[in-house]
Amino acid sequence: MNPIRFGTDGWRGVIADDFTFENVRKVAYAIARYVVRAEEPDRGVIVGYDNRFGSERFARIAADTISMAGVPVWLSDSSCPSPAVSLLVRQRAAAGGLMITASHNPYRWNGIKFKASYGSSALPSIVAQIEQELATVLAQGVPNLPQRPQQVRSLDLLAPYLDTIDKLVDWEKLRAARLRFVVDPMHGSACGLLSSLMKRHGVVCDEIRGTRDPLFGGVNPEPIEPHVAALREAIRAGGYHAGFAADGDGDRIGAMHSDGTFITPHQIFSILFWHLAGARKISGDLAKTFSTTKLLDKIAGRFGRRVYEVPVGFKYICEIMLETDILMGGEESGGIGTKLYLPERDATVSALLLAEVMAWHGKSLGELVAQLHSEYGDHHYGRVDLELAPGQKERAIEYFADSRLASLCGWPIVRREDLDGIKVYVGDVGWVMVRASGTEHMLRVYSETTRAQTTERLLSEVSALVQGM
Repeated sequence: MNPIRFGTDGWRGVIADDFTFENVRKVAYAIARYVVRAEEPDRGVIVGYDNRFGSERFARIAADTISMAGVPVWLSDSSCPSPAVSLLVRQRAAAGGLMITASHNPYRWNGIKFKASYGSSALPSIVAQIEQELATVLAQGVPNLPQRPQQVRSLDLLAPYLDTIDKLVDWEKLRAARLRFVVDPMHGSACGLLSSLMKRHGVVCDEIRGTRDPLFGGVNPEPIEPHVAALREAIRAGGYHAGFAADGDGDRIGAMHSDGTFITPHQIFSILFWHLAGARKISGDLAKTFSTTKLLDKIAGRFGRRVYEVPVGFKYICEIMLETDILMGGEESGGIGTKLYLPERDATVSALLLAEVMAWHGKSLGELVAQLHSEYGDHHYGRVDLELAPGQKERAIEYFADSRLASLCGWPIVRREDLDGIKVYVGDVGWVMVRASGTEHMLRVYSETTRAQTTERLLSEVSALVQGM
């Protein structure tokens, strides 16, 4: 069996199991073959890496492998967030970028993301070409190539990255608001970034879990409940106005109100779009994945903006952002991009913009969420991930897709959508969605309704129904 499979954002595997030096060479060589055939290889490839176990060694192997194919390589001189690779690819007009990271996965995992020449996730068409090259490499192996040590050069990615995102917000407003923040990079490669920018401009921003720990302090480096408990403790102990968190490679954001209430990625996305489209009156439409809140649709409608809905995966968001005028694009997991910067997710940029929203409107994150619910109605969202036996997820998808199913949990089914999984709208209370993993025996159940209790009920009853199939 092929141990190397590309998912929604590159390849990931368990370290020393399928994520090995040998397999990293194979993927890197497949990427080099793609660059030679489809890009301008003389422009070179930028290689970065996160704080996971062995990431710097995997990055060196990837860089050496690509250079042996005759492609110039710039290797980051330190760990860095994925969006820093994307930005430098674009600023230096490189042929592409390779990032060693498993993003928010548990510590046992590592992976490879490819960033295309436009500075974001590889489009599905590019991924398909890399997979074709990989099939050839897996069949023929990596040849013995000449060493080209002069082709790999060290590069500081962090300084130009920080200087670029520094210009995105109104620092005068932020200083005047006298807000105090705390940031939790979760021991990932966003360590030190937001706090250094804030302090550069005289804004208080302290940091927790800001050192490298390949075990991530015993939690998954994903900025959602329950992994952000340390941030909650820090906010309450320090009396901060808000807290921000970033995932393992710094492209997904999490946030918290001053009392420790978790602000969901949907609420973050909604607050930012409401601010940029409304208060700042920046032009552009909205792109969101199929599993993301309908609150965004209402905000977009208020400001006369079109909504583009795409399958799950930021590569689909990026594709729309490259094709048309999109103000913001984002996904349910906290990956959000804006045309002010790159067609790319970035936790540090999202945190800076959230801080600006608070300063601009003189409101806390909790007050901003309450204002959106007051203006656009309550939206309560939830998700459950189910580990299932073989065949169960397929039976679940077939069950909910069947038009003969006329009601669910006592509500009539009024319509279905099948862009990525099956989304069922029940009465006038909201929707529930089932989506199968492409690589695991897992089914994700999502729901959004007008009441928290209703969302919990739908998630619970649908999960029990699926597990009994």
